[in-house]
Amino acid sequence: MSDFSAPRAILAGLNTGETEETFERTLSELSLLAKTLGIKVTATLTQNAEAPQKATYIGSGKLAELKAALAETESDLVIFDETLTPMQFRNLSKELSCEVLDRTGLILRIFSEQARTREARLQVEHANLQYIIPRLAGMWTHFGRQGGTSGAMSNRGVGETQLELDRRHIERRMAELEKELKSIEKERMTQRDKRLSSTLPKVALVGYTNAGKSTLMNRLLEENDRPAEEKKVLEKDALFATLDTTVRRIAPKGGRPFLLTDTVGFIDELPHSLVKAFRSTLEEVKYADLLLMVVDISDPGHEAHIDVTAETLKEIGAGTIPRITVYNKTDRRDDLPFALPAVHGDAVYLSAASGSGIGLLLDKITEKLEEEREDVPLLLPYARGDLLSRLKENGDLRSAEYREDGVYAIANLGERERAELRAYRL
Repeated sequence: MSDFSAPRAILAGLNTGETEETFERTLSELSLLAKTLGIKVTATLTQNAEAPQKATYIGSGKLAELKAALAETESDLVIFDETLTPMQFRNLSKELSCEVLDRTGLILRIFSEQARTREARLQVEHANLQYIIPRLAGMWTHFGRQGGTSGAMSNRGVGETQLELDRRHIERRMAELEKELKSIEKERMTQRDKRLSSTLPKVALVGYTNAGKSTLMNRLLEENDRPAEEKKVLEKDALFATLDTTVRRIAPKGGRPFLLTDTVGFIDELPHSLVKAFRSTLEEVKYADLLLMVVDISDPGHEAHIDVTAETLKEIGAGTIPRITVYNKTDRRDDLPFALPAVHGDAVYLSAASGSGIGLLLDKITEKLEEEREDVPLLLPYARGDLLSRLKENGDLRSAEYREDGVYAIANLGERERAELRAYRL
């Protein structure tokens, strides 16, 4: 989209006590969110205050300044750095006579554009309707207006305001979406149960949006002993490029295979409606044996991104799962006090784009997965040859001796496999 045709927006920020560095980082991220939608940022207006104005978020003087800036820059909309209340949204739309967006509305629009699968589209639509319904009175264009009819149907809805018609339409649509999403969730649970029945360890990629999780997944796929076995995922230098859960089998040469899951990235103040909408998707992370927390170390705010990721993991019930911190994009840093790539404790420093350090990461993954594994003696009946085959395929079998009453095996098992094979332990 060219600058000539792109929507033009002014960013409006209110600092109610954050440090200057944190406030600037928030506005910088807001600008990046706007650019993700092809919006041209024409100006940024900020104000310091103890608290937002109840009616208009910003003060009357700053509001007048914002009106003047809209005319001067010929901008189409104003984007506020926090979530506006329905009253603030209505009053600002009226006062500014232009489209008003807040951080939540902006993220919802990005999610709407990026959603690819049916489940993601339904989740985003439901979250969007939840956001719209209390703000209907301030919308410039209503959602789902009913068209006019003729004849006996022409008086249908007389006495009802357009607002009430819109609200009823949205509530009906939300009920339909909830029904469809419940059906999809059942399918997801069936697929999850199949994966959980496998003895393969589960590893999940988590992290701030655009930290490089999908790129890392593709580099790990390239290490497979059969590279063409699994399809690569979309790599894109953009916020929320991946909304859908992807699971791939990683089978490194000479190493133990594992299932790798990638899902939606996190962001500071991710709208609660989106966390709720994507909860079933995010819950895939809860079933992982190990988390790879991917961090863009070239981003000045990467330490804050770690905090956001950790808090989100805690919120979805995945805060205590063992993790490796993967500091990505090290090729964009030349000031680190050690040679790259590198491993320090449970942290790996690498560049997924170039592939530098992928081998170190695979070694670290193996090490972490082995920590809770132990050698277990088993007696497998000949009728359960499937168990022996699975142990061989997954690289868990240490030794096997064929005797009259069955196969005496030593297998290296994790907690889940030990529980599953308890009946065959010696």
